[in-house]
Amino acid sequence: MSKRKHTNARHTTNIGDSLTLNPVFVRPGEATELPKFTIPEDMSLPETAYQIVHDEAMLDGNARLNLATFVSTWMDDEARQLYAETYDKNMIDKDEYPQTAAIEDRCWKILADLWHVPDVENSIGTSTIGSSEAAMLGGLALKRHWQARRKAEGKPIDKPNLVLSTAVQVCWEKFLNYFEVEPRWVPVSDEHIVLDGHDLDKYVDENTIGVVAIMGVTYNGLYEPVKEISAKLDEIQDKTGLDIKIHVDGASGAMIAPFCQPDLEWDFRVPRVVSINTSGHKYGLVYPGLGWIIWRDVEALPESMVFHCSYLGGDMPTLALNFSRPGAQVLLQYYNFLRLGREGYRQVQQGSLDVAQHLSSAIGAMGPFDLVSKGDTIPVFAWQLKSGYTDKWTLYDLSDRLRMKGWLVPAYPMADDLADMTLQRIVVRAGLSHDLANALLRDMESEIAFLDNLSAPMPREGTGSHFHH
Repeated sequence: MSKRKHTNARHTTNIGDSLTLNPVFVRPGEATELPKFTIPEDMSLPETAYQIVHDEAMLDGNARLNLATFVSTWMDDEARQLYAETYDKNMIDKDEYPQTAAIEDRCWKILADLWHVPDVENSIGTSTIGSSEAAMLGGLALKRHWQARRKAEGKPIDKPNLVLSTAVQVCWEKFLNYFEVEPRWVPVSDEHIVLDGHDLDKYVDENTIGVVAIMGVTYNGLYEPVKEISAKLDEIQDKTGLDIKIHVDGASGAMIAPFCQPDLEWDFRVPRVVSINTSGHKYGLVYPGLGWIIWRDVEALPESMVFHCSYLGGDMPTLALNFSRPGAQVLLQYYNFLRLGREGYRQVQQGSLDVAQHLSSAIGAMGPFDLVSKGDTIPVFAWQLKSGYTDKWTLYDLSDRLRMKGWLVPAYPMADDLADMTLQRIVVRAGLSHDLANALLRDMESEIAFLDNLSAPMPREGTGSHFHH
């Protein structure tokens, strides 16, 4: 019997402040109990340590059935092999890994071309840990440009503000907090469920560093109309002289629209757009740990944000909030570009869109629900419980029932001004097939029937959303 087959039979329990190993499977001389919150005094065999961690991670459930996350949970065998061969590469060590650095350069230029940068050779971009870091770099560039302009005009720089929807992802709240920028929240409403330029003149002023537009709102998957927002800013400039730029948070949509909605003008074709971020680890189809940001031209990125370090005998310009970070994901992104090409990306993304619209159509036809979106922008859609349908159960109860069958389908309140609206949402990613989608629909029908047959309301104490966007 091989060592791995033997150790797969090893069992652990995890109660209190210690990890207890089943003594039947512990080898002579090994501890049968290990502390949880302090480092053990002695060594363990590698297979013992492996099995402990393996058994705990197993409790997380099946990532393929996680319909809450946008992050890629599947790559093909060749990609996994490439990952295993390159996970020791540090992206920041450009001196030591010059080919990885060259491939990073190719990747952001591919994205710049995909997003219609006027002159790729005059643009600039970088990889990041994820789109949150990329978004913060985009916001910081807006702030630095605003500060430089105000200083040149002899005006104060102590009250920068950023205009954005209340439905933005939490990374923007972090940016506003960490970099001391006042938020100008544009509330969502039943009439304006996304930021669409409505009443924008009430929110911008001489201290506005920019406007954020989202290509794929995390709450419902809808696009914010970048061209309409830009047109409203044109009107504001005509009236006030304020020239306010747009950063596009394209975390998801920036890797969907170019392939599946190529005529939609949301990118650098819109002159006010100065920067765009995306998640390589979302619809870039790469495992977690990768984002990208591109600026329209080198003038859009303040030189003060670029560091020139003497590192390992060479000059290393760096542009990131993090220092050491994975290089393997950058290579996986390039692998996907080569492996799929434009047509392959179109097929994969359109396949996800087709599954999303299949699911949304079926769920919309179920008695309890009204659709909020259909999954025809990014492959993400949301629904709410019909008003007056039932007093016995909520979408939180349905989410809990589906979790019992392995499905993670989150329920959560909408953004501030619509906080009384509870939504349930599905994110369709590569790997969720029509067959799996139909299995989900069967489970939903079964659980709805169970909930509808309740003789009394489900208990409410302790229920509610633990979901964060």
